[in-house]
Amino acid sequence: MKISNFFETISEIKRLKSENEKLKLKNQELLSQVANLSEVKRENEILREALNLGLEKEFKISLAQITSKDISQDFILINKGSRDGIEENMPVITSQKILVGKIYKVYKNYSGVMLLTNKENSFGGKIVGKETLGEVSGEGNLKIIFDLIPQEKEISEGDVVETTVLGRVFPEGLLVGKIGKIQKSDVQSYYQAEVSPFFDLDKLETVFIILDF
Repeated sequence: MKISNFFETISEIKRLKSENEKLKLKNQELLSQVANLSEVKRENEILREALNLGLEKEFKISLAQITSKDISQDFILINKGSRDGIEENMPVITSQKILVGKIYKVYKNYSGVMLLTNKENSFGGKIVGKETLGEVSGEGNLKIIFDLIPQEKEISEGDVVETTVLGRVFPEGLLVGKIGKIQKSDVQSYYQAEVSPFFDLDKLETVFIILDF
């Protein structure tokens, strides 16, 4: 092989390698664009669902993405922070008006959300259609109870629990969960029941923050 041909071959290999790298970068850019378009489409679908349910008529809301989940501590992180007008104690819900929790810590670009199942969470609740009042308390590990139910008030498994305005922790009418096992005592004035939260943390990817109520 002539020396000139040898160097031409080396040059061609380098050129092809460079073109290949450029194609890889272009492919990555295209994949990123497709992912971004898919994300925008998904967000638009969620917003459309919220609009159909009239959320924007009841509350001033902001859509956020969940960036991480800590099931052991009943916390999640979202991609909205102080620069987006987020403040501590703002309610966090799904597009179906299901209560997820409340803003706990706020940073510039993200916020921590304390799930309603966290042990530090307690707020007023009631049974839909029965006007039976009680207190919803977090038990940890994605569990909650409906407590301080007067003995004279009857509830049943499958009853739906929603928020009340008592204590101004959350707006009234947010869906909490469904009554499960009922625990009564003959010697106490009140009783309690387990509640299965309506939100599914495994499937939850986006939430709405209620900015004002």
